[in-house]
Amino acid sequence: MIRVLLAEDQAMVRGALSALLNLESDIEVLGSAPDGEAAWREIQRLKPDVLVTDIEMPGLTGLELAQRIQRHELPIKVIIVTTFARPGFLRRALEAGVSGYLLKDAPAENLAEALRMVHRGGRSIDPQLALDAWSEADPLNDRERQVLRLAGEGQSASDIATQLHLSHGTVRNYLSEAIGKLGVGNRIEAYRLARQKGWL
Repeated sequence: MIRVLLAEDQAMVRGALSALLNLESDIEVLGSAPDGEAAWREIQRLKPDVLVTDIEMPGLTGLELAQRIQRHELPIKVIIVTTFARPGFLRRALEAGVSGYLLKDAPAENLAEALRMVHRGGRSIDPQLALDAWSEADPLNDRERQVLRLAGEGQSASDIATQLHLSHGTVRNYLSEAIGKLGVGNRIEAYRLARQKGWL
C-alpha cells in the first residue's frame, strides 16, 4: 500500500485528488493539508511514503517543503502537481530532491501511475519540461529570491528586513543584486520576470 499525504490550498482540488486516489486499490490517502506549515506537521505525524503537493501555497511553498524533507533526510518521496509549466520551477524542484513533477492538466490516471513509479524508486517528470529546464539557468541565489518574492508581494525594504532579521541596507543590496542579474530597471520588473521564468 502506498501511503499518501496531499498538500493543496484549493479545497476543491484537494478533495478531487483525494477522491481520485482513494479509488486505487494500492493507494491510501492518509490525510490532506491546506498549506505548507500544516503539511509539515502532518508529515511528522502521519509519516507518509509520498507527499503530493502544489507549489504555491500559504506559509511554506511545495518547493520549500521538499527542501525541508531533503534537509531532514526523511524517507518521503515528493511529487509536485502544479499548473506551472515553468522550467525554472522544475529545475529547483529537482535540486530539492523531488521525484515527480506533473501538470494539473495531465490525464488523471497519470498521477496514480506517477505515485507507483516514484514509490518504486523511479521518477515521473513531464519530458518536454525536463528538456526545457536545462535551457536557461536561474541567476538568483536563495536569499535574493526570498527578498524579491516579498518585495513583489508589496512589502517595503523595512518590512522585509524585520521579517528576515536582516539590516535595511542588506535587503536593499539583495534587491539591487537581483535587479542587476535580471537586467531590468526596478524590483517590480525583476519580480515579474523571475515569476515568469519560474525562479520565484
